[in-house]
Order: sequence, then C-alpha cells, then structure tokens
Amino acid sequence: MSYSAKYVCFAGCEGVEYPLEQIIYRCESCGGLLDVEHDLDALRQRTGAEWRELFDARMIQRDWPNGGGVWGKQEWILPGIDHADIITMGEGGSALLPLARYGQDLGLSDLHMKLCGNSHTGSFKDLGMTVLTSQVNRIRRQGGSIAAVGCASTGDTSAALSAYCAVEGIPTVVFLPANKISMAQLVQPIANGATVLSLDTDFDGCMGLIQEIVQRFPIYLANSMNSLRLEGQKTVAIEIVQQLGWEVPDWVVVPGGNLGNVFAISKGFRLMKELGVIDRLPRLLCAQAANANPLYRAYKDGWASFKPVQAQKTLASAIQIGNPVSIHRAIRALNAHQGVVEQASENELMDACARADRSGLFTCPHTGVALAALEKCVSNGTIGRNERVVVVSTAHGLKFTGSKAAYHGEELDGIAGRYTNKPLELEASADVVIETLAERFGFGVS
Repeated sequence: MSYSAKYVCFAGCEGVEYPLEQIIYRCESCGGLLDVEHDLDALRQRTGAEWRELFDARMIQRDWPNGGGVWGKQEWILPGIDHADIITMGEGGSALLPLARYGQDLGLSDLHMKLCGNSHTGSFKDLGMTVLTSQVNRIRRQGGSIAAVGCASTGDTSAALSAYCAVEGIPTVVFLPANKISMAQLVQPIANGATVLSLDTDFDGCMGLIQEIVQRFPIYLANSMNSLRLEGQKTVAIEIVQQLGWEVPDWVVVPGGNLGNVFAISKGFRLMKELGVIDRLPRLLCAQAANANPLYRAYKDGWASFKPVQAQKTLASAIQIGNPVSIHRAIRALNAHQGVVEQASENELMDACARADRSGLFTCPHTGVALAALEKCVSNGTIGRNERVVVVSTAHGLKFTGSKAAYHGEELDGIAGRYTNKPLELEASADVVIETLAERFGFGVS
C-alpha cells in the first residue's frame, strides 16, 4: 500500500501544507507551528485488528530496521523513506515495568512505568531523533543544503542529536546553557564530536538564539518545534498499549518541560483511536517542577491565559523551561484527554525519586516530578486507587548521579530528605559490624 504524510498548520490555516522534504518549521501564513498529518484514508485500508497483528509480528521478528521499536510503526511515522536513509540505534521497545511493591506503597493496585530512559543515549529523546536525523540524511542525500543539525538543549536532546548524526558523519551544533546541565549530559555530545556552544543564558535564551540563527545560516533545527521529532515520540503511546495487550490504561503520567512529549503521546493515542486500534483515550497527568511551571499556572487559571515565566533552578534540569515552545500543543492534548496538571517542589521530587528507588528503580529527577505529582493525585482522589496508571520515565538515573548522591549525603540546600540512606562508617571489626547489623535488622547476636 502507498502511504504519505505532509506538514500542515497546527492552528488550522486552510490550504497550508508542505512536503516533509521542505526545510520549514512554521506556517508561512500565521507563523504558528506545523504538524505532521498522515493520509488517514490510506491507513484505514487496514483494520485496527490488522494493524495490531502487523505490529505484534514485527515485535517478535525484530526485522532490522522494522523491528518492534520506532521503525516497527514506520507507516505511521515517516512513510516512504528508504531503509538506506534510516539512522537507528535500536531505540524503542523499552520495558513497561509493573511496579507492584511501589504501587502498593502508594495505594495503587495497578501501576506501571515505561522505561524510556533505557535507550541508546539514556533518554526518550532517541525516539524522536531517529526520525528527524533519518529525514535529514534523506534530504542531504537528495542534495538538500544542510551544513549541520543544531539544537538548544538542557542535556538530553543534545546527546541524542549528536549520537544519531555521528552514525552518518552529519555535523552537529548544540547550544547549551552554561553550568546548568549534569556532567554526564555534557560529555555525551562532546564525545560524539559535536560543536558544543556553552552560552551564558538559560534554555529559553538558547532556544531564542538558535531560532534566529537558523534563519540566517543553514543549520537544520532539531528541537521539538520541529514536528518530525514528535512522530517518533508518539510511539511511546503505541508501545504502552501494545505491551498491555492492546488495552488502554486509565492514566498516563508525563513530566513536562518544553511540552512536545505531552502532545506526542496524545497524538499516538488519538491516531490509534482514529484507526480503530483502541476504542478510548486515557486521561493525562502532566507534571511540572514548581520552579518552572508555566503550564501548571495556566491550568490553575482555567486556561484563561498563558504567560511565560522565568524558570528558576531545579534539579529536574531538563524541564527547567519557562517559555515552552509546545504550550498550545500541550493544552490541546490535555483538553482531548480530560487532562490534569500538577507540580512538585524540589523536596517533593527528590523524595519521590528516593521512595521509588527503594523498590528497585533508579529514577531521574524528571521522573521524580512525575511520581511526586502522581502521589498528590492519588492522595487527593483525582486518580482512583483501582485505576491502571502508567508513568513515563524519560531518562536514566545514571545521568543524574550527582544530585542523587547529594540527596543521600544530605548535601542539598533546603532539602530535608525523608528517604536518605548514608553509608555507615564503621571500624573494620567483625564485632562492631555484627552489633550494628543486629541493631539495624532486629536480630540477636550469637
């Protein structure tokens, strides 16, 4: 079958459409963001049951690159691309982990976590970057004028972009706010050969600067305002349902910064419903750090207005964003899913990380924001204790060992951790060790 997709105006400007090969990021009519629109009539030639059967077969076969990850849904993502143009590092297909013990601790009977951080560069950004860089590879091979691919980043986007472009030797430029990301995040683009610009500003400043520069220099913009990224990220929703036996959860919890991922996950669910793969949508809970909470403020105001904020420092550095590019996309997504927005303080997010880690996880601070918001919504009755909940974990905790070690070492200013676990410094004596363990575990000493 022949499938196709194109850019259209997200705001709905009539007659506005562009081919995916065109280097364009905003509607030329209204200046708003673009969206990728698929030919639904062609996709409907298969029934929902037939799509489920096809995707399940690919997950089992792992036919490269059309295995069970992002490219296993190629017809819904980037139809028509040659396999030779695809840049993939095996992204997608991450575990949907049942959290029985942690769920019981929260009072939830059916809790899962989608481990999107178990990916090549350690974050969900790989899911979108495989699509964007594959399209860049395609355009360059067709003679398109792209000197380099660039992004503003708080860490994870730059890591994914640099790694995927390095596969084909495509130059990359990353705009990073100086001294605002972890060393683990900084070293990734450096190791992959990117040109790293450390700028004396925050993420919003980097984002404004790169948008100006791409108008004057042939850098292809890789931030999530480029809707190709969202096509890969929407596979998170498809995988969640597929891994639940094609059953829809009641709630999906997503941390929100620049807010593209909230819209992408909604887009995946809505496409499945339009094609008859599922028959209902889950509710969405978007979680923000209290120090960078413009969406939460707009939600509490009943969506009457949106005002950017000056984001304050947060340990959830990847979502330290005060003027999110995808704000209107996120609002549309939340309205479509009867969505809720909650926030988490620095103390709450770090406590939530530590509490979850005690059940075997190793959570990043952004997932901690999602978990803290979940705890609040369970406590206040927004989320029912018998409802099925999936939390989207966006990055691997190993990228944030500094903040986690500081938490357990009780070294974070203003944070009085409830679940800290400092090493016990003891004399190297069997008697001392046994006495200490007996006291801790309640066993008598023989």
